[in-house]
Amino acid sequence: MNIHEYQGKELLREHGVPTPRGVACFSVDEAVSAAQELGGEVWVIKAQIHAGGRGKGGGVKVAKSLDEVKTLAQEILGMTLITHQTGSEGKEVKRLLVEEGAAIKDELYIGLVIDRSQQRVVMMASSEGGMDIEEVAANTPEKIHKVVIDPTVGLTLDDASTLARNIGIPDKAVEQGADLLVNLYRLFWEKDASLAEINPLIVTDQDEVLALDAKFNFDSNALFRHPDIKEYRDLDEEDPAEIEASKYGLSYISLDGSIGCLVNGAGLAMATMDIIKLYGGEPANFLDVGGGATEEQVTAAFRIMLQNTNISAILVNIFGGIMRCDVIAEGLVTAAREINLSVPLIVRLEGTNVDKGKKILANSGLEIIAANTMAEAAEEVVNASLGGD
Repeated sequence: MNIHEYQGKELLREHGVPTPRGVACFSVDEAVSAAQELGGEVWVIKAQIHAGGRGKGGGVKVAKSLDEVKTLAQEILGMTLITHQTGSEGKEVKRLLVEEGAAIKDELYIGLVIDRSQQRVVMMASSEGGMDIEEVAANTPEKIHKVVIDPTVGLTLDDASTLARNIGIPDKAVEQGADLLVNLYRLFWEKDASLAEINPLIVTDQDEVLALDAKFNFDSNALFRHPDIKEYRDLDEEDPAEIEASKYGLSYISLDGSIGCLVNGAGLAMATMDIIKLYGGEPANFLDVGGGATEEQVTAAFRIMLQNTNISAILVNIFGGIMRCDVIAEGLVTAAREINLSVPLIVRLEGTNVDKGKKILANSGLEIIAANTMAEAAEEVVNASLGGD
């Protein structure tokens, strides 16, 4: 689950990581009032969407008067902001963060991710703040410093201090910088985050270290432990189809292709998408119905997929272990009839009661194309999606 920058900064402050003062706003009048409340002579108006690259897209502006705050808030609030992470459709800006200006002497980068190969959290840091870390890694990898953190110990002050010095935090600010890094790791660990990024982390002209930005992702499977994090969820920022799927316990992600996929098991779903691409097609979604899908879930899955008007064929690929093939076949037939399925449906069943399942499909009276192997299923669905016989 992603959260907004202003929400991330609330968490940072709660965990001892200093940030500029700021106020979340939902209207132009609120933005002007926020600037008056903050005081000063310079304010930053920031679009709040779940995507990076907001500054490059025109979603971050500096105001030097209250009139300019009003003008910029009017420009940004309600705009469709397009960045490298939103895709060409962009995202509508419905929230702003009005923040006090900061005297920036240097911009740095801090990130925390999970390295699954080492089964450890890794803190990455660089002197090249304000840039895409992928660009830094490609062009100047020597400027990225890493600490692999032992979960039984956590990030030590010694490691944090070394990292702070390596990225150019001045000596008089190293102690504060090290405390900041330790507190950031503590927040990441305690709240079950999967990503934490401060870009930029700044050093001010007074040699203070501040988090000028905040990006967090959290493990959705751990949200039951963190009702405070769950409260940050902004449904306006999520795909409506994915929200609907979550109500039925389905794992669904929209993609750009034209072939709908309904599969049980994440690994099989990934393999199904791969083989569709191998045969020249493009999957329209990732959809895992799990190991014990009900008729209601299968029907919901079809409805959700068919909200995508680009879908020209559907592939159902089921391996019946816990889920019996005859049960899933009954569900498919009922769902196809209920929603008046109008696109070609290719079904590959394997596993428990597979013969019973195939018989149910064959006797359904529906135009279902049966396939015996994944390769055959992929070939059939790609052909059907292109209008082949």
